[in-house]
Amino acid sequence: METRLVRDCSATIIPEGTAITLEKDTPVYITQTLGGNVTVRVGKRLYRISNLDIDALEEVDLGETGVSAQVSGQGEFSEESVWAALRQCFDPEIPVNIVDLGLVYDLRIDQLEGGKRDVSIKMTLTAQGCGMGPTIAQDAKNRVEQLDEVENADVQIVWDPVWSPQMISDTGRKALGLDSS
Repeated sequence: METRLVRDCSATIIPEGTAITLEKDTPVYITQTLGGNVTVRVGKRLYRISNLDIDALEEVDLGETGVSAQVSGQGEFSEESVWAALRQCFDPEIPVNIVDLGLVYDLRIDQLEGGKRDVSIKMTLTAQGCGMGPTIAQDAKNRVEQLDEVENADVQIVWDPVWSPQMISDTGRKALGLDSS
């Protein structure tokens, strides 16, 4: 979908991860609108526009995209509610969430006094040189911390084991057209 920016907005260059400002009236082509963030193409470059700046896109309405819209009403806090929050995080170049991409290696939940919880997550990236790593990790942290019961989420990027396409779930493989059936 082609549109334009109605105001200056912050963006992140993909895959370097460098923050820039895209100027008002810049024509953009939307390539992905998953997880509440938008990936746009300007010329031959890709940029990620955060959900905080979606209003800069002319006539684009992504509806409710927060974790509360996706995982609220599931009852009491559970490990599955954390996994559901993480399924709302996407690599800006790949239309599959980080869980189904096989990027999340470890999830630990610790009960705190007072009923809140700390969540520790170890995840990787599809490539070690990916400059979007801090952005994806911050998105995961923000999504998990939106859960009422979570006091803090710590997301660490690790490289062992090295990610490979075999780590993609069946759901992810289907979304990418890699399903052999």
